[in-house]
Amino acid sequence: MALFFLTGCDDMMNTPTKRVEEFLGKYQIMDQEVIDQLDATIKKDDNLTEEQKDEYKALMEKQYQNLSYKIKNEVVDGEDAEVAVEISVFDYESALEKAEAYISKNETEFETDHKRDREKEWDYKIKQMKSVVDKVQYTLEFEVSKEEEKKRWNIKEVDDDMILKLHGLYSSDKS
Repeated sequence: MALFFLTGCDDMMNTPTKRVEEFLGKYQIMDQEVIDQLDATIKKDDNLTEEQKDEYKALMEKQYQNLSYKIKNEVVDGEDAEVAVEISVFDYESALEKAEAYISKNETEFETDHKRDREKEWDYKIKQMKSVVDKVQYTLEFEVSKEEEKKRWNIKEVDDDMILKLHGLYSSDKS
């Protein structure tokens, strides 16, 4: 009887929706794998000073902790499924767009010795991101498939647009 209960419980946790919830939950609890990926991404950025990298990381951690989501739909077709999720995240992209507009209208404010000062620009952008309280909603479509051997549902590749949306940095007018 106990074996049946444990097996049944495992099967209940092995659904496309549960896999998506597990994925998003890793962001919310700031799972070490998620933080390691964030650290690796930030480390590669040569535009930011070490202090700015720390501030930016704190902004992303705040984003993760405040991520909320609602499962909208799950469609299963044999070994494949699609799970639609509406997420709500801080609208950092809007703050960056406004900062860019301000910087372009006030270029001399962001110069040192009559040269463009990227450090000043990023200080301003980060300051604007820190003040964000508005959230934006996105719908993410997760493709999930069942592994043949283990019969376990797994999320297929998460694309760059989905990551940008999770970070609140998605712009619909990207080139």
